[in-house]
Amino acid sequence: MKLKLYMTAVAICLAIVVQAQQEWDLQKCINYALENNIRIRQQQTNTDYYGNELKQAKNNRLPSLNGNLSNSFNFGRSLQYDNTYADYNSNQTGGSLSANVTVWNAMSIRKSIDMADFNLKASLEDLKKAKDDIILNVAAAYLQILFAQELVQVAEDQMGVTDLQIERTKKLVNAGSLAKGSLLEIEAQYAQEELNLVNQQNELQLSYLNLYQLLELPVSDQFKIVKPELPVVTANRALLNSVEVFNNAVQTRPEVKSAAFKLESYREQVGLAKSSLYPTLTMGFDYYTSYNDKYEDLEGSKISFSDQLKNNERYGFGLNMSVPVFNKFQTRTQIKNAELQAINQELELQNTKNVLRTEIEQAYTNALAALKKYIASNKAVESMKEAFRYTEEKFNVGMVNSVEYNQAKNNLTKATSDLAQAKYDYIFRSKILDFYNGIPIEL
Repeated sequence: MKLKLYMTAVAICLAIVVQAQQEWDLQKCINYALENNIRIRQQQTNTDYYGNELKQAKNNRLPSLNGNLSNSFNFGRSLQYDNTYADYNSNQTGGSLSANVTVWNAMSIRKSIDMADFNLKASLEDLKKAKDDIILNVAAAYLQILFAQELVQVAEDQMGVTDLQIERTKKLVNAGSLAKGSLLEIEAQYAQEELNLVNQQNELQLSYLNLYQLLELPVSDQFKIVKPELPVVTANRALLNSVEVFNNAVQTRPEVKSAAFKLESYREQVGLAKSSLYPTLTMGFDYYTSYNDKYEDLEGSKISFSDQLKNNERYGFGLNMSVPVFNKFQTRTQIKNAELQAINQELELQNTKNVLRTEIEQAYTNALAALKKYIASNKAVESMKEAFRYTEEKFNVGMVNSVEYNQAKNNLTKATSDLAQAKYDYIFRSKILDFYNGIPIEL
């Protein structure tokens, strides 16, 4: 038994370690964030609240039923069963039931249901918007890690080139072809590149930290992301049709639909406020009975519990109409305020559309700029590679000094970094446009 328990514990620990060491792709990060992010869980709670409000609004159509049970101890003069008074102590128990149902109230219950329904729909769209925001943030953090990894690789590659050049320079210095100062300058360049590598590695760790926080995960060295095969940088259809993207987005984006549902809710609230101007008709039913331990019949015999309950029964039903006459203009004020809220929500809906249009136009402009920068950077990298190769060949034969060599190498490093930044910037901006167009973010 002990051996089985030990083997089970070992298997569980190994499973945990294997799970911890698994690499996470973008979709896994997104799914985990959607399930565990606190903001989404808060919005889900808010949606559940509005769901309960809708259920209650529907339940308000049902009759109300209330029961009452009382027990009292009486001392001194008390009413007897024959409707006369006498001095005695008694114990009396009574019970009642009452029911009430609304017959007509100017459709206020119907309007309350519709208002609660629109509030729930708006909350569901707000939940979708919260999820969309998390998806975009996770994708941005994921791409930032890939970008940081590429910069680390660039820094390592540059250090490798410099290390080889140090070995060549040492040979040239020993052979008397170059002055020792050239070697010292190359070694200083290597130290500078080593510092740059450390900085890029720190940026990589900060990028991981940002993703940890979005996923609500503790910092761990075991957490690594998958490096996917990135899409080819080309002008896609969404980039070429930003107006079409907006026309699609304004029909499907959750923030627009939420604002529209809230507007409908406020309009129902106006109708609900106006219904207070009309009478309300209700129908009620009441039942009552009681028992007294001192009640006796004309022959002096104590009346039984069941007989008293039957004999003391009384019940009835009726209609009640409540007509509003004057309430210090409170209803009129409520109607005007509800109308103002509806007008304000109309403006909010239009503002939401305007913000969406601005975001799409900015995303389009940024993506187009990133694409142009990528094309220019790509050309610059090719030119800088050729220039560096030419400078390196001349440096190896002593035709240029180490300062010119390091300058050419730094130019190549900067051009390579700019190319990587433009590539990831364009990918993210184009993915935003795709997302507005209803295309899921995938890498």
